[in-house]
Amino acid sequence: MIDVYLFSGFLGSGKTTLLKHVIQQAKDAGLKPAVFMNELGEMNFDSDAVEDGIPLKELLDGCICCTGSEKSEAQLQTLLAEEEFDVLLIETTGAAHPVEALDAIFSPLFAEKLKFKGIVTVADSKRWLDRSQLSPQIRSLYLEQIRHADLILANKMDLLTEAEQAQVTFEVQGLNPEAQIIQTVQSKVPFSQLQKISASKSGTIQEAPVSKLNLNAKVLEFQNPVKRDDFEDWLRALPESVFRIKGYVPLEGDKYPHAFQYAYGMAQWLPEYMKMQTQIVVIGENLEGIELP
Repeated sequence: MIDVYLFSGFLGSGKTTLLKHVIQQAKDAGLKPAVFMNELGEMNFDSDAVEDGIPLKELLDGCICCTGSEKSEAQLQTLLAEEEFDVLLIETTGAAHPVEALDAIFSPLFAEKLKFKGIVTVADSKRWLDRSQLSPQIRSLYLEQIRHADLILANKMDLLTEAEQAQVTFEVQGLNPEAQIIQTVQSKVPFSQLQKISASKSGTIQEAPVSKLNLNAKVLEFQNPVKRDDFEDWLRALPESVFRIKGYVPLEGDKYPHAFQYAYGMAQWLPEYMKMQTQIVVIGENLEGIELP
């Protein structure tokens, strides 16, 4: 049977970074991984993190849970029919409830092929300290993703003081006393730790479907290159209801656009060496007035 891991966590927590680490470690261990990715918007910039040769299926512009379950089953069925692999890594959208996302995995179609190992939730430790600032619906989802995990990565520990690190670990453990918690930076965790986990049933699901979260994804296209300072000034002026931005930004003076990611007020720039579509996806609440500078 094929081991299956489901990666959960709120927008910008570090799930895709975890995915990249685990893919490489699985390959180093002589295993062939496959990936199923889910994205809230119409485009999935995170799929660029999956290198060539790794079987990949995507579910875009919808949630793997709820109404997207049938589409997810179809994608997984195609993946199993077309490819041979040893481990399946599922990265859910940050707006997905992890337990609801399991519907597709536990389809009778795959019962004899897939062995579900557990939910790995990447928790943004800095966001945990400021969770009271989230809207009630978003905060509920954030807590549910942690509460139903079999393994919790308390990520971005390098951004906290020692006292804050201890506080986060103690409080998160209190929310989910059954799960192992590992403090991480850049979502780095040994693949051997994932292999040790086993799924457990944990409590009642507090449903939080995407339609009730008021989360939206908005695509913004660049018509011309921008100055990096101007763009970063624009970022600093964004409301706190913007949780995640990712895409490709054309900067003045550079031949190729830069891969760009933004979460919780922090930006990351990575140079690209090929032409990419110059646009970004903004994910959050109340995005009606968000436009490029």
